[in-house]
Amino acid sequence: MSSKDVPLDKEKKRKRTLKAESLQNGSGDGKLAETKRIKPEPGLKQESGVSLFYAEEEEVDERDPEKDVEQFKAACANIKHAILDIRQLKENKASQMTDDIERKRVEATLQFIALKKLNRLAHIRCKKVRDSTNEAKLRIDKYHLQLQNLLYEVMHLEKEITKCLEFKSKDEEIELVSLDQFYSKAPAEISKPEVTQHDQHQQTLARLDWELEQRKQLASRLKVSQESKTNVEEDIRIKQEYLENLQPKLNTILQATKPVQEYLGMPFDEIREQHQTAGYLPPPLFVLYKQATAYREACDNLLTVTLDGDLDAARLVDLSVPLLDEDSESDQEEQEKKASKRRRKTVDAKLSDKKHRVLKKHPLSVVIQVGCEDESALQLTFSYLMYLHIVTVTIKVRQSSEMGTSSVSGGDLLSEDTLLDELYPGDHGDTTPNPTNQYQLTRSGLKDFNHYIPQVGQPYRWAQWICGLQYLGEGVPQKPQEIISCGSLQGTIRKIRQRFKARISLLQQLSALERHTVAVAGEYQSLFPVKLQSQVVIWQRSTFEDFVAAPYTRSIVEAGLAKDNDMFFIAVIERGTAKLTARIVVAPDYPNVAPIFSVLVQWQSERCSANDSHIKNLEEELNVHYEELVQEKSCDYLLTNQMQRLIMCFDVYLETGENSAKEGPSEFSREKVFSRTTRGRQRAKPYKYCAELGIFTHR
Repeated sequence: MSSKDVPLDKEKKRKRTLKAESLQNGSGDGKLAETKRIKPEPGLKQESGVSLFYAEEEEVDERDPEKDVEQFKAACANIKHAILDIRQLKENKASQMTDDIERKRVEATLQFIALKKLNRLAHIRCKKVRDSTNEAKLRIDKYHLQLQNLLYEVMHLEKEITKCLEFKSKDEEIELVSLDQFYSKAPAEISKPEVTQHDQHQQTLARLDWELEQRKQLASRLKVSQESKTNVEEDIRIKQEYLENLQPKLNTILQATKPVQEYLGMPFDEIREQHQTAGYLPPPLFVLYKQATAYREACDNLLTVTLDGDLDAARLVDLSVPLLDEDSESDQEEQEKKASKRRRKTVDAKLSDKKHRVLKKHPLSVVIQVGCEDESALQLTFSYLMYLHIVTVTIKVRQSSEMGTSSVSGGDLLSEDTLLDELYPGDHGDTTPNPTNQYQLTRSGLKDFNHYIPQVGQPYRWAQWICGLQYLGEGVPQKPQEIISCGSLQGTIRKIRQRFKARISLLQQLSALERHTVAVAGEYQSLFPVKLQSQVVIWQRSTFEDFVAAPYTRSIVEAGLAKDNDMFFIAVIERGTAKLTARIVVAPDYPNVAPIFSVLVQWQSERCSANDSHIKNLEEELNVHYEELVQEKSCDYLLTNQMQRLIMCFDVYLETGENSAKEGPSEFSREKVFSRTTRGRQRAKPYKYCAELGIFTHR
């Protein structure tokens, strides 16, 4: 843009400003003329604005909205045409461009003024419609409120009418005698048949009078009966006082006889009280108490039978009422919902409550103490689960002061959880003998029964037998039978005492082996030579996983002779440079099931039963011919005798080795007498010891 064009632009802007001011102050359709601005007075301006507003409101009522829409569209079209004309004029650059453009601009501005007016009218029209709508809503709310009030009054009147219709007089609650009986028994001065038979009101009054007369007669009879009752109660009170005064005298006599009872070993008072308490036991425990008491009196003086528990709670127990019933649970839940003030139980609280009811024990339990000669004892507490209908056992060990034995490798031998495992084959006490219990626990939302054994005890099968219980295929327990209890009680008590003694003896043997000493009992000394050269250097506890992982125990594992509930030990025996490692399996039913040895010899090379027939014969000597190490009266020292035989056979193995026949000094001198060092094609060794001759021979 050149410098000459600048004044022209300023001139154009000035003219546009003048035209806009003239447009604001008022202008004609043709030429623009400046008019003087007259400042209106404040009051006059306010009145004219208000009148103009109300004038537009009145104008809205007179105008047609559709015509206003057409005017709006026409104004928009005019503005559009004006803008297009201004654009065309600017593009053509005509000589009269400025005047035409200003004229078109003024026309467009006037159309904008018309649009503003139409906009105001539209807003006023919208406001009027909104106000009319609100007024209609208020009228509807008013009519609705009146309707609700009328409906409430109608409902109130209906309730009052219903109360009046349902009203019953007190005389209707009285059960009067029949009309025939009334006219036949009531006197004429009360019944008045000539009046009451034709007037129902008088008839009702007469019947009420006769009812009152009868009740007066009954009241007099009641008074006589109460006087007679009082006299009888007085006689009973006098006799009761006499009996109460007699009881202290009888107690004094019984107390005086206690020293005699203790001296004779016949505690009659204690037995009588215990027998009375036994009447509140559940049937299975009552059968157990009865049979155990009879067995103690007849055969076993070291057996003690007592009762433990809350007698008052046992008196309130009703075994005929189910502890867990779906109907009772639903009723209880409905009552909890209706009681608004009571707080609802959480899911955990309901589950805990149900668990307590399912696993609930009877308040009384039978305690049987199996004693031994050394004052050690095993206490068995038998409890009855009322919902599951099974008997559980909890065990407590009482060691004698003479034992004083502790063992690291045998620390769990007297464990209360595993002491009586497999008392009968396959009876571990970790599953319930009643097949229906699993369904009952699942229905109650509980876990398997073995999760609750620490809480309720172990349900051994033999515990059910000695209580007279026997479960059918469907799991429904039969009524406890004394013949079942009598047939299994004696054998079970013997097995329990034998197991307890065997574990105590095994604990002593393990304690000696941990001190690297093989303590052979005196009655077994003749089965072994006096002097043995090999010595135990290590004795420790092992695990089932370590036993399976050892390569030389594969044959025992494959034969199923080692199970995860067995006890596993490792023994290391040395003599010179030779070393023998023995892995030992001790079954829970030791010594009825003999320990099993698996041997590895490390001397010049590693040898086991798989690659050395001599080791195989050695294991056979221990695992097959163990009956020679057991006597009828004592079999608890079988493990010690087997260990002594293992040491003896290891000496024989080394002294009859391959280098023993060669000339020159040998590492293992021959200190034992052999009939022959080898025999047969397999060059078998003389592992059998002949105690009468003091020599080793072949089998």
